[in-house]
Amino acid sequence: MRLLIVEDDDLLRDGLSVGLRLAGFSPDAVGSVADARAALTAGNFEAMVLDLMLPDGSGLELLREMRATESDLPVLLLTARDRLEDKVAGLDAGADDYLGKPFELDELAARLRAILRRRQGRAESHLSWNGFVLDPARMRGIIAGREVIFPNREFTLIQALMERPGAILGKSFLEDRLYGWQEEVGSNTVEVHIHKLRTKLGADFIETVRGAGYRLAPEGEV
Repeated sequence: MRLLIVEDDDLLRDGLSVGLRLAGFSPDAVGSVADARAALTAGNFEAMVLDLMLPDGSGLELLREMRATESDLPVLLLTARDRLEDKVAGLDAGADDYLGKPFELDELAARLRAILRRRQGRAESHLSWNGFVLDPARMRGIIAGREVIFPNREFTLIQALMERPGAILGKSFLEDRLYGWQEEVGSNTVEVHIHKLRTKLGADFIETVRGAGYRLAPEGEV
């Protein structure tokens, strides 16, 4: 999941970035409302973790601004202001979830995965295709009775493909999932990771569609 973190505390922001990346997310992190607006304009995010108290404005106002422009980006509010009235105000302003500080990183990651499932209209936590079952919470899967473990970027690619079975995903789309909006993109990174995934899942599990991108092989054809 391509994720934007908006948090002004430097230590917490860095910790969230590292921890959520290790949990299989692709986070970008900023520390102000202004930087959040710039990131939202430049990046293609799938969810946002938003602090309410920021140095140049209110995260709640940013959320209201987003919803006023019909943005449906899922937003999880993360804040020390966890009174009932604060939670109600945040949810009524358009937040999808609310987590008070202090919190456990595992719970935050689980809530983000739940947001993604709801957005995709599915209830199951696992993703299945052609005999392969992917567990996003553990960044591993099962195929032909054996367990397959994925490093972060391999997991990011196979998750993107499993979320859209049958769809052709272009190289630029996959690069967006692998890299932050300010990171330099490696020229052949996607090809390298696709090759590694085929080694683990089978040479025919992922198809190359010449000039268009990659997709999972149709069910029953692997």
